[in-house]
Amino acid sequence: MRVSDSVYNLLTNDEDARLCEEIGDEACREAPQSFTLTLVSYCLTKLGDAIASPKTTLAWLVSIVGAPALVLGLIVPIRESGSMIPQLFIGGAVRRLPIRKRVWVTGSIGQAACIVGMGFVAISLTGVIAGWSIIGLIVLFSLFRGLSSVAAKDVLGKTIPKPKRGQLNGWSASAAGLLAVGVGVLILTPVGGQLDEMLLGLLLFGAAGLWLLAAATYSQLPEQAGETGGGRNVLEALGQLKLIAVDKPFRRFVITRALLMCSALSAPFYVAVAQQNLGSPVYLLGAFIIAAGIAGLVSAPVWGRYADASSKSVMITAALITSGTGVVVFLVCRNVPAVSGTTWFLPVAYFVLSLAHSGVRVGRKTYIVNLGTGNKRTDYVAISNTVIGVLLLLVGAVGALVPVIGNDGVIGLLALMGLAGALYGTTLPDVEA
Repeated sequence: MRVSDSVYNLLTNDEDARLCEEIGDEACREAPQSFTLTLVSYCLTKLGDAIASPKTTLAWLVSIVGAPALVLGLIVPIRESGSMIPQLFIGGAVRRLPIRKRVWVTGSIGQAACIVGMGFVAISLTGVIAGWSIIGLIVLFSLFRGLSSVAAKDVLGKTIPKPKRGQLNGWSASAAGLLAVGVGVLILTPVGGQLDEMLLGLLLFGAAGLWLLAAATYSQLPEQAGETGGGRNVLEALGQLKLIAVDKPFRRFVITRALLMCSALSAPFYVAVAQQNLGSPVYLLGAFIIAAGIAGLVSAPVWGRYADASSKSVMITAALITSGTGVVVFLVCRNVPAVSGTTWFLPVAYFVLSLAHSGVRVGRKTYIVNLGTGNKRTDYVAISNTVIGVLLLLVGAVGALVPVIGNDGVIGLLALMGLAGALYGTTLPDVEA
C-alpha cells in the first residue's frame, strides 16, 4: 500500500457510495495521492503564513524598520482584500487552461519571491522607503495569492471526491492551528523578544522556502485535463457579475458569506479590549495566538466531517457561535467589568470565536466547491471572492465607530451581523445530496 493510501484511509472515512459520482474513475483512483499531496502543500503554505503573518511578523517588521504608522494600518486589509478583488479577472484567464495546478504552483512561487523581498527589506532598508516597499510587496503577494486561491478550489473539485473535500479543508486547517500554537509559544520565549532585523529577515527567507517546497509538492498532483470553455476579457469578466442577479443559490451564498465576515472582522477588537483592560504585555499576544491555534487544531477536523454532511449547517452553526460569543463579551464588558478585566476572560472568548471562525472557513469553502461544477465552479469562486474583497474593505471601516460605541460596542454590532448571517443561511439550498 502506498503512503498516500495509508494517509487517506487514516484521515477519511472511505465508505461512501457517492465517492466517484462527480470526478470520474481515473481521478477517483488517484484520489488518495491527490489528497495527500494537496494536504502536504496546504500545510507548508500555512506554516509560511504563520511565520509571515501580517498580524504578527509583518507588523513587527514595520515597527523595527521605522516605517510610517500608516503602513501598519494598511498591511492586513491589503493582504486580505488584495488577493480577492482581482479574482474575477484571474478566473477568466484560468478558464483557458485544461490543467490548472500550474496556476497554483505559479502563485506559490510568486508568493515566495515576495516574502524573499520582505526579508531583504528587513535586512537593508529603513524608514519611509522600507514601509512603502513592504506595501508594494504585499500588493504583489496578494495578487499571487489570488492566483493560487482560484486554482486551488477548482483543482480540489477535479481531484478530490465530494464527500472528502470538507475533511481535507478541515485537516489542513487543523495543521495550521498546530503551527499557530508553535508561533504563540515562540513569542512567549526569550527568542520572541529578540527579533532584530537580521533574524527577522532570515525567518522570512525560511518562510519563502516553505512556499517553494509547497509548489514542488503540488506540481506532482495527478490532475486530469478539464473543460476550458474559453477565457474572457475584462468587460466579459465584469459581465459575469450578473450571476449574482440571475443565479439565486449563488446570490444567497454570497450574501451569507458577506454577513459571516463578522467572525474575522471582530477578532482584532477582542484583542483591543484586552489591551485596553490589561495593557500590552508579550504574554497577552502569545495567549491570543495560542488560543486561535488550539481552536483550529481541535475543531477543524470536526467541522470538516460535519461540512461533508452539510456545509450549510456548518456555516449556520458557526455564525450562531460567533454572534453568541460577541453578545456575551459585550454584555460582560458593559455590566461586569471586573470579569472582562481578568487575564482569562477575553483569551477564552477569543478561543470560542476562533472555533467559530474555523467553522465558517471550512463550511464556506466546502459549500462553494460543491455548489458548482466545471467552469461554473471557477466563476463562483472568482466572483464571490472579488465581491467579498471589496466588501471587506468597506465593512472593515467599522473600526471608525470605536470612538462612539467603544471596542466592545463594535463586537456587539458585529455579533448582530453574525446572527443575520445565520438566519439568512437557512435559505441556502443543500448541496451535498
